[in-house]
Amino acid sequence: MASFDQAEGLRRMLAGPKPRVFTFLSALREDEKSGMLVNLGVSLARQGNQVLMVDARSSENSVGAWLNANLDQTLLDVARQQRTMKEAVKLVAAGLSVTMLARHAWLPPENTRHLSKVFDVAANRADLVIVDSEINLDDSFPLATLDDSELVIQVSADPDMIKAAYGLIKRVSNRLGRRGYGILVSGASEKEARLIYTNMAQAASRYLAVPLHYVGHVPEDEHVRKAAHLGRSVIDAFPKALASLAFSRLAEQLAKTARSTLCAEGVPELGVGLGI
Repeated sequence: MASFDQAEGLRRMLAGPKPRVFTFLSALREDEKSGMLVNLGVSLARQGNQVLMVDARSSENSVGAWLNANLDQTLLDVARQQRTMKEAVKLVAAGLSVTMLARHAWLPPENTRHLSKVFDVAANRADLVIVDSEINLDDSFPLATLDDSELVIQVSADPDMIKAAYGLIKRVSNRLGRRGYGILVSGASEKEARLIYTNMAQAASRYLAVPLHYVGHVPEDEHVRKAAHLGRSVIDAFPKALASLAFSRLAEQLAKTARSTLCAEGVPELGVGLGI
């Protein structure tokens, strides 16, 4: 066993650090989720990170549509050797790129293994990967490799949304078992967000035996909608708005956590992983 651990540690060291992949699920409307992801991606890029946004939903309002991703040049096309990676990954702005997993949310089973490899190659070119995803009817992700990513659930102060977010956690945990989930609260003050998180964490621990951790919050701010109408991120259009400051703090925290994990993954044999 010792020799196996040493060999595994050496392979990890030679492979180099892996980028942090954050998969976002949401109980909110599509436009609210996509708006949040775009603003978060811009904030991360503005702080010097190389960010890849991956659209795994392929809807009219998913993040790929918001960032004008190439709908006919996807990672699935790369897996089928019909496109190059350069064609499938579109540079949106300095440090920020976007790509589509496929043209449609449903993926042909015969291509998923190659698509996972292509996804890993694309992800390894970035510091952080933000995946706009949803779960299928069987509670699985479009790509199995997302099972190992950091799962973040977006919720709001609306009781129905809280119930829906808890339902998402329950469905995923029924399939994946005990693992952690991050909670990001939109449209709420920090006090409200902390209360929502605490109540959800207590329920998840008691009834599902899964731990939740607080990722952050973004307050209700009219500037977000105004910026979206202008076709810009709130950070670009209104850099001093409350939402802009919140996105900056959130991006800083995610990047800091990612760096901590990369350092931990660089330690051979121990293979210590840090949660958010």
